[in-house]
Amino acid sequence: MGESFGAWRMGNDLHAMPLIDQANLACGFHAGDPQIMQHSVALAVQHGVSIGAHPSYPDLQGFGRRHLACSAEEVTALVLYQLGALDAFCRAAGTQVAYVKPHGALYNDLVRDDALFTAVLQACASYRAGLPLMVLALADNSRERRLAQAAGVPLLFEAFADRAYLADGQLAPRRLAGAVHQDGARILEQALAIARGEPFADIDGRPLQLRADSLCVHGDNAESLAVLRRLRAQLDAA
Repeated sequence: MGESFGAWRMGNDLHAMPLIDQANLACGFHAGDPQIMQHSVALAVQHGVSIGAHPSYPDLQGFGRRHLACSAEEVTALVLYQLGALDAFCRAAGTQVAYVKPHGALYNDLVRDDALFTAVLQACASYRAGLPLMVLALADNSRERRLAQAAGVPLLFEAFADRAYLADGQLAPRRLAGAVHQDGARILEQALAIARGEPFADIDGRPLQLRADSLCVHGDNAESLAVLRRLRAQLDAA
């Protein structure tokens, strides 16, 4: 969320915020600007929503979805920079960043690169003791747990309601047909299966089961608001 920029509006944050528990707010490197960040924090505080910093590679033109050749040292610095910027608005509003969830290509690169993963862990650990990092829930997260334990950083595991998966729990690349679910019924079905700890179909139709602490619905998906309303109602009922 918070992915508007200047005169350009993205998502439907005003109506989505009352329906969620956690908001991953853009920090200016892939989307967002100072006023958008300030407004997004205020909206989250108004609705009692936990605020997560959503840092990315410095890639406004590519919306943070292009893989950049940043060193581990650069990644630690750029995450700290974005985290500190968002947390300034949080503190001015009487709250603080509750967790860090990298965005886009940076998020996906953490699954494959130990040095980058450790770099983000170092940013979290050096910013505030106990600051959690949100990472992708995989079929096997033993690697992530090992590296996070060494860094002293708690993890939150996230699964996606509106993305297709590969067999190992990695997200299907967006270049593949069907990588992003556009059917509201399918998004809701997958979200509820994950919430219940039940298997759902990967991109090839094979069963996949994930253990997740958080469910993500993308704000730039046209079905997001309708799905969030139905998902919120069903989760509350359960």
